[in-house]
Amino acid sequence: MFATRPFRSGELVLAGVIEAELDRNDAHASQISWNRFVRHGGLMPKVNHSCDPNCGIGLNASGAHDLLARRPIMTGQEITFDYAMRNYTIEHFPARCRCGTVLCRGRITGWKDLPADRRYAYRGFVAPYLLDGPTGP
Repeated sequence: MFATRPFRSGELVLAGVIEAELDRNDAHASQISWNRFVRHGGLMPKVNHSCDPNCGIGLNASGAHDLLARRPIMTGQEITFDYAMRNYTIEHFPARCRCGTVLCRGRITGWKDLPADRRYAYRGFVAPYLLDGPTGP
């Protein structure tokens, strides 16, 4: 997914839509709460992970995750978010992350395994339930 126009910090980049309720976590599941997993429809499943993403998560009125720009995004830039911004654990991805950023953790992790400095950097851009749990900010 690449930006077809520029976005300002905080601007809505992609509106989330829930396609299906799931009974468990899987490679394309979005965790909405501690016990609720959904499959997003539309373009959301096409957005790649990055350990230094230009987008973060916002919760919309339907309960789906929107993508919001964490910093300015220029036309042609890839749209990315850190999968740890929505899922407490990540169990369904290859052993090595291939995002290629300077901040790459080496593997795609969930919020549970996210370093404290990244949790802090993501403040305001994560699924709200993560902040209410046993390993909040």
